[in-house]
Amino acid sequence: QVQLVESGGGLVQAGVSLRLSCAASGGTFSSYTMGWFRQAPGKERELVAGITRTGGSTYYGDSVKGRCTIDRDNAKNTVNLQVNTLKTEDTAVYYCAVFTGGNIYYTTSYDYWGQGTQVTVSS
Repeated sequence: QVQLVESGGGLVQAGVSLRLSCAASGGTFSSYTMGWFRQAPGKERELVAGITRTGGSTYYGDSVKGRCTIDRDNAKNTVNLQVNTLKTEDTAVYYCAVFTGGNIYYTTSYDYWGQGTQVTVSS
């Protein structure tokens, strides 16, 4: 069983960049495809980005294409999300999770969710 802890969120100004980090423990991190999701108030949880075991393939949600980069460091058991040119619509709780099978874009394809880190973007 994997435990995940997100960090790096906070209150930021629109237009800046933010780097979020997810630290994993309790499992074999390098064997997992990982994903970053976000959930805004009144909205469904949606995929932001995903990354395969070795980092060779990445996937991005439609809402953040061109502004986000996901990477991982298997030696440190971390997966990171860089969000550039932040917009107010990026305000959400950001979660990392372990892909457990299915469509990589679907929330139901992931398990072992972290508790999330709040990102608030002000204009």
